[in-house]
Amino acid sequence: MMMRHVGANKRKKSISGGLAKLVLSSVLILAGMGQAAASGEAATGAASASNAAGRTPAFKGRAYYESRGEAVWEIPVEGKAIALTFDDGPDPVDTPAILDLLGQYGARATFFITGKKAEQYPGIVRREALEGHEVANHTYTHRMLLHCTDAQIRGEISMAQKSIAMAAGAMPVLFRPPEGFFNSRVLSVGREEGLMTVLWSWHHATDDWARPGVGHIVKGILNDVRGGDIVLLHDYVSGRTQTIDALRVILPKLAEEGYSFVTVSELLRAKNSKTNLVNR
Repeated sequence: MMMRHVGANKRKKSISGGLAKLVLSSVLILAGMGQAAASGEAATGAASASNAAGRTPAFKGRAYYESRGEAVWEIPVEGKAIALTFDDGPDPVDTPAILDLLGQYGARATFFITGKKAEQYPGIVRREALEGHEVANHTYTHRMLLHCTDAQIRGEISMAQKSIAMAAGAMPVLFRPPEGFFNSRVLSVGREEGLMTVLWSWHHATDDWARPGVGHIVKGILNDVRGGDIVLLHDYVSGRTQTIDALRVILPKLAEEGYSFVTVSELLRAKNSKTNLVNR
């Protein structure tokens, strides 16, 4: 089974002699898992990813991976601290504007960076690190990983590690697969590369990648905020961003309510050490 965040509809296909080949193809797509970064709403679909030997890794569900510490969606902690995360950048215009806003509120964030863009805009990546934000791995080319071989997955991750580390002067320790799609092989390769896989809180449907309106993004974050939430946003979108205007509302509102904005790794450390992150 695959978990997907794109509101995918289930489609049932009847089986007849003339559809045997189609059914066989469908079976090969059935057993993987993913979590699309396009939306914050969970829906169940069907997908698979075969490895080089032709085997399909079984997906046991979010609770299984979360309980084993193989992936995180949120990190409950004491205190009112949340992690804002930004995917797909850096962007030469939007990312600096976001950094300026974060700086106004003493907010730290986690940027899931593509290696190729890190090579294009190393100065922005370096600025992120110097200003106390966390740089994290979002693959080299933003390639979907479910149908990649282990070697291809490793190449995407390791190339991004090198590019981001060279730009930032810091080696990422976190990884988010493109569009949030993953299965057990993706998790395994990520662990072998020394990375923790990080998704995001499902109850925050920002959808900022689709430019749904500033009000929609704001509502998607301010509704049902909890300590330890991981919020998905983007510092690169196709077209004119609405994320920056949304942040102009979100940052002061949550700060007024006593929330602090920390990195994902800070949440992880707080959970492990029982540290209270209030007003840090």
